[in-house]
Amino acid sequence: MSKIVIIGAGAMGSAFALPCLDNNHDINILGTHLENDFIDQLSKNNNLHPGLNIEIPKEIKIHKYEKIDELMKSKIDLIVLGISSKGIEWVADQLGRIYKDAKVPKILMLTKGLSIHNNQYELLVDKLKRLLEDREIRKVDISAVGGPCLASGLANKVHSSVIIANKDIQTAKKIADMLNTNYYHTSYSDDLNGVEVSAAIKNIFSMAVGAAKGLCSKNISNEIREKNYLNTASALIKQSIHEMEIFVEHLKGKKETVKGLAGLGDLYVSSGGGRNAKMGSYIGEGLTFSEAKKTKMEKVTIEGADLAKEISKKVNEDFDQKKMPLMLGMINAIVDDKKLELDWESFR
Repeated sequence: MSKIVIIGAGAMGSAFALPCLDNNHDINILGTHLENDFIDQLSKNNNLHPGLNIEIPKEIKIHKYEKIDELMKSKIDLIVLGISSKGIEWVADQLGRIYKDAKVPKILMLTKGLSIHNNQYELLVDKLKRLLEDREIRKVDISAVGGPCLASGLANKVHSSVIIANKDIQTAKKIADMLNTNYYHTSYSDDLNGVEVSAAIKNIFSMAVGAAKGLCSKNISNEIREKNYLNTASALIKQSIHEMEIFVEHLKGKKETVKGLAGLGDLYVSSGGGRNAKMGSYIGEGLTFSEAKKTKMEKVTIEGADLAKEISKKVNEDFDQKKMPLMLGMINAIVDDKKLELDWESFR
């Protein structure tokens, strides 16, 4: 049995606790400083998680932020980050403070994303390492999770497959073995770059695939469009995988990773529903991003759009429109707040 601490009481962090519990680990969820009220409500409602619509088992210990020092200074085998990408700096502050004179336990990131630092792409794993080094912590072992696993499905223990990535394959295998159950199927890889990049950029491409219904034809009725848009969606998925391979190799990942769980698998799940695909559907209907955000999804975080804004300048510097017509078409439509127009003739 290992002691696992999940930082973040949101949907994915809480759902991830279930396979940990089913492996008989000592499992703890630690809320962030923004989640105290949420945890109070959980307690009042018999641990019914509103984002998952399930009761979190009592065996899973849920702690408010005030317990962070006491909990993190106990003997921990694995820290799991279930926070948003915007919370990475906050986590670095906490870990830097608590482990200033001690060894940081192994870390596993559920968080997906990609950022720009000094006009270079930066994986979230590398961002966290850099922030910890700034806080004089130089030895840290961070793994990442990729693959098609929606929180609600995991919470209900449907069959789900993911990949654990670490540059040290033995560490990736050890963590995968810790978490594997009869419904949460874990594989492992040493292609940390490929897994992380695929997991991040698939959010941009899932918006593009989500736009398929609106893009499929301008000259047919909504009824015919509803029945026939899958031709267009398939073309967009194929182009998405082609461009993801180019982008992953550009960031020193392995091309073959894109056709696995972290790339094709995750794109399939994300484009079939969810926030990014929903935003894509509105853009495909002819709305600009700002129009869709204001009138349809005002209070919803759209990870793909946030990423598009983050990496837009760098992607436009690095790639020609003819080489990456779908990615640049989607990114520029969002950043320039214009209607989506795709260069279909440049698709490969």
